Amino acid sequence: MRLPRTCCGTGPGTTATPAVPAGVPAAAQAGVTPAFPAAVHSPPGGLSVRVRILAAVLALSALGLLVAGSVAFALQRAHIVQRIDDSLQRSVTEFKTLAETGIDPETGEPFTQASRLVFLAMQRTLPAANEGMLGLVDGQVTYTASPSVQLRLEQDAELVARLGPQAGGSDRVMLATVRTPLTAYRVVTVPVQLSSDPAQSTFVLAYDYDAELRQLGDIFLTYALIGFGSLVLVGGVGWLLAGRLLAPVRLVRETAQQITDADLTQRIPVSGNDDISALSRTFNDMLDRLDGSMTAQRQLLDDVGHELRTPITILQGHLELQDSHDPAEVESVRGIALDELDRMRLLVDDLVLLAKAERPGFVSLAGVEVGQLTDDVLDKARALGQRRWMVDARAEIRWPLDSRRITQAWLQLVANAAKFSEPGSTVAIGSAVRGDELRLWVRDEGTGILPEDQGRIFDRFTRGSNGTRAEGSGLGLTIVSAISAAHGGTVELASAPGAGSTFTIVITGRPEAAADKELTAWARF
Repeated sequence: MRLPRTCCGTGPGTTATPAVPAGVPAAAQAGVTPAFPAAVHSPPGGLSVRVRILAAVLALSALGLLVAGSVAFALQRAHIVQRIDDSLQRSVTEFKTLAETGIDPETGEPFTQASRLVFLAMQRTLPAANEGMLGLVDGQVTYTASPSVQLRLEQDAELVARLGPQAGGSDRVMLATVRTPLTAYRVVTVPVQLSSDPAQSTFVLAYDYDAELRQLGDIFLTYALIGFGSLVLVGGVGWLLAGRLLAPVRLVRETAQQITDADLTQRIPVSGNDDISALSRTFNDMLDRLDGSMTAQRQLLDDVGHELRTPITILQGHLELQDSHDPAEVESVRGIALDELDRMRLLVDDLVLLAKAERPGFVSLAGVEVGQLTDDVLDKARALGQRRWMVDARAEIRWPLDSRRITQAWLQLVANAAKFSEPGSTVAIGSAVRGDELRLWVRDEGTGILPEDQGRIFDRFTRGSNGTRAEGSGLGLTIVSAISAAHGGTVELASAPGAGSTFTIVITGRPEAAADKELTAWARF
């Protein structure tokens, strides 16, 4: 409020506005509570990922709007309360300034009546919106605000009844909140008493607290409606975006539903380079591995069935045709049966070994003296036939190997060399280190391998097409390749028909000792 230069109001000796009997003010209304949309809770389990993502986005958005609105509402409410209190404090200060002069501006004489001071202050006071004033003398309403002031404090009987005793019994300025059935007020009472006037006068200023806050409530109701509209917009856009982003995931699900053990050819189209595309590529890679595994499994069953058919047919034929009354024939059939059963046992053992090779822990690495290992393999090889056994080179080094498995693979290569070479021919073994590679080889002067066979002889049950039917399960080189792979290595082949073959196990790693000494070729007989 302000103290304008022009005067208006009522008072003794003027056209005073009489006190109006208590009643209900026309502007009195209930306060409005601001409304905000409730936060969206996460949906229960079983809903689609799209719905869950949308629910999470809406919940976070609603929570953000709620927190922001609540904080803004609290700050604005505190600002309104502070503004009201500051306005009332200024009015009190202006009233004190008027009282401290002690001179009535109209008469030029000191004030002789406190009521005259209150009346003059009310004339000079222009209340703000939602602000009203009263002048009390001995607790009774004596002066009221001009008709232009909308807030009529004198019409609230409860307020007047509570201010009367307070005004008459206190000599201190009081600032308090008073709630009545009509509304809540922020009220300041300024008691005035002069030595020359026994009457107790009181200057009363009050704000309609609820009316001030009602405006704030209307503002935040609008905020709530805008926030709700924003949530609807976010929900619509989020639903579309979630559907677009999750389309590859839906394709993964649909593709997975179409996959059967008989058809693993379905793949997910991949586009882009984001996380979803990476998921699609990973899923396709998994399908490739699964397809390869299923194909290998079917091929294995076909190969095993083919390999077992021959010994079973031989057993069945001899058992059906044998003369059980001829001891010699029975003994002959028994020998044949034992040979075929031993052949099947060898096949099963090799298959079990290949299955173990695909499991963790198939090899147990430890430091092995490669030179000593070379000598041990040569000693064991001499029992495989009359050949000119030689060592091309030997590496004096310690290398992390599984001695038992690598010996098995090396001897398998030696056995193959003995099978496909003539008695008295040279079969040489050797070991050497080249850079970070350990190389273990077997060299023979046998029949050699045709170029078209060199790429497939490491497959299961594959034999060369040189016309020679060798004994065995057809899994020897497959086992060598599996043992090499378990050591992190490969098997290399150099061969030509009629010129022999050289098989080399190449293992990449780091030696346990730096020395690498090679001896020149020498022969042991």
